[in-house]
Amino acid sequence: MSDTREQEFLEYVQGGGQVETHDWMPEEYRKRLIKFVEMHANSELMGVLPERDWILRAPTLQRKLALTAKIQDEVGHAQLIYRVVEDLGKPRDDCLDDLLSGRSKFHNVFHYPTRTWGDVGVIAWLVDAAAIISQKALLKCSYGPYARIMKRICWEESFHVLHGRDVVLALVNGTDLQRELVQEALDRWWVPLMMFHGTPLPAEDDPMLHWRIKSQANEGARQQFLEGYVPQVRELGLTLPDPKLRRREDGTWEYTEPDWDELMSVVSGHGPASAERLAFRRLSRAEVDWVSRVVLAEAA
Repeated sequence: MSDTREQEFLEYVQGGGQVETHDWMPEEYRKRLIKFVEMHANSELMGVLPERDWILRAPTLQRKLALTAKIQDEVGHAQLIYRVVEDLGKPRDDCLDDLLSGRSKFHNVFHYPTRTWGDVGVIAWLVDAAAIISQKALLKCSYGPYARIMKRICWEESFHVLHGRDVVLALVNGTDLQRELVQEALDRWWVPLMMFHGTPLPAEDDPMLHWRIKSQANEGARQQFLEGYVPQVRELGLTLPDPKLRRREDGTWEYTEPDWDELMSVVSGHGPASAERLAFRRLSRAEVDWVSRVVLAEAA
């Protein structure tokens, strides 16, 4: 009987149906959904740290304000997405415990250091552009509450991309040194960007597509990113650090395949800045823990 119900559920979501919080769902679907959404929330929370370090070092007041607003958006996204995980049955404190202990993951790009103001522009323009491609594919997610909050998140992320492009344009049209900041940052961030959408797992082998938690295969997302942004990067006179990169006659992009073992090592907490980022989050949580204790005590 349970097998029949699960098959009916699968046919429903594959046919475009959406599931609500209190609907019945197979345990495998719930577990995969929690893991996927939790990693998204972790990534939004950890994703503010590469840029946070540059608020006070931003070159003008307007840049400081814009970067601060962007970071506030990202923290807000994390709060919204953790709420989705909570409704699925995993408390937020448990999510944070798993994040800080290394039991759960966050996105590969947030394990790398930001060395210059050029990094800030590249992250906001290209990393957020890669992210919004994945996020737009979540607008069709079979889990209704997640799909609905993605509308707001995608809208705000579109402004982040414009902010990043504005920073990059100011630098490439500035002095030779400013232009070099962008090129040097692009050289360092290109491989993490090419890893961003994950291994080229065939669609038929991807359980996230099987349950329609996401609606786009990894390689499809990477090809969409390359198609949309390689021409823009080249239009600015910047060089992409991949001699193999070219558009084939069939319209797909050929590129140097990243080291996927490196990707797995990075997202498992062995990236260049992983320890530093997690240590900061542990300290931050410890410093505000008294607030939770006071609020909960008053609520009791």
